[in-house]
Amino acid sequence: MKITRIEASCHLVENDVPLLDRKLPWGFVFVRIETDDGITGYGLTGPIQQFAVREHINRELAPLITGEDPLAHERLWHKCFYRHDPRYQGGTFSAAMSAVDIALWDIKGKHFGEPVWRLLGGSDPAVPAYVTFGLGEYTRDQLALAARGWLDEGFSRLKMVVAPDRARVDVDEDAARVRRVREEIGEGPEILIDANYKMPYHQALRLCKMVEDCGVGWFEEPVWGNDPKLLARLRQLTTIPIVAGQNESSKWRHRELMVNEAVDMVQPNVVYVGGFTEGAKVAAMAQAFNLPIANGGGWPHLNAHLQAGMDNGTRVEFHLLMWRASNQLFIDPPQPEGGVFTLPDAPGLGLVPNEEVLNKSVVN
Repeated sequence: MKITRIEASCHLVENDVPLLDRKLPWGFVFVRIETDDGITGYGLTGPIQQFAVREHINRELAPLITGEDPLAHERLWHKCFYRHDPRYQGGTFSAAMSAVDIALWDIKGKHFGEPVWRLLGGSDPAVPAYVTFGLGEYTRDQLALAARGWLDEGFSRLKMVVAPDRARVDVDEDAARVRRVREEIGEGPEILIDANYKMPYHQALRLCKMVEDCGVGWFEEPVWGNDPKLLARLRQLTTIPIVAGQNESSKWRHRELMVNEAVDMVQPNVVYVGGFTEGAKVAAMAQAFNLPIANGGGWPHLNAHLQAGMDNGTRVEFHLLMWRASNQLFIDPPQPEGGVFTLPDAPGLGLVPNEEVLNKSVVN
């Protein structure tokens, strides 16, 4: 079997959001890889540098691996890596390679008649799910109402954004929003918070001290740039578990988080870290540090395969916007039930693209 064609395209879809009177957009780069056996694999990455990523795939990676065996994911990954990212710079290459690698694993699963999660290790197809519901656009009361709604939908793990604006971090307001949600949902359900690495260290520490008594399950990417030493220092001064890694572009960046004892849980995201090939290596490295992995950064229908495949996989993120985008992008994708996402036995990713949505959402 040989690769005959690789094509990437940019897309933007509008998503309905509970309690808001407007739709919120989300973008992505979609990749399809065709083979001479008639098998087509699909992959994607997020909206960051999307036009550069699209061109990197179409003009750099596609000519390099067209004609190659799509099942040789390890050889193809390193062939692309040593040509385009030999100094571990990450950036556009990592996002582009992620989408291509995901599509190669989709082909591999379809070729062997097995789901990707089983090829990765087959640990457990039932993955705990959490919903990222707490958007910065919500008021405190809307946050509380939305949180109650997701509890009624069966989710017991709820994640909310803090520090939505890096230029105007308001720790007092963030703490008040966390407390409002805790008051609404009571004890028991888990509250997770995520700063998307937008807080200076002193503000992140202050927020930790202000909400430690709220039973926060984790603080995700609290400080600027995921600085490993600052994360390690923060981790020593709070009882809230610290997690990071959702947008890290390589196993080397994740290694720095582990070596510096900066995190309680590692978050490789297959759409950014280099696909399943690289994500599995991060998961294995985390095992050596006695650390679990979890999905941060959304795209649950892809990332769930890594969590289900690895013994130290824990939970998958149903980020409201990327979840809604996935529901448009794919035809009848599986959904979480009772706070658990169970992966199907369908070959590959088990996902069928909605060509009508793809055609309508193209951005040139």
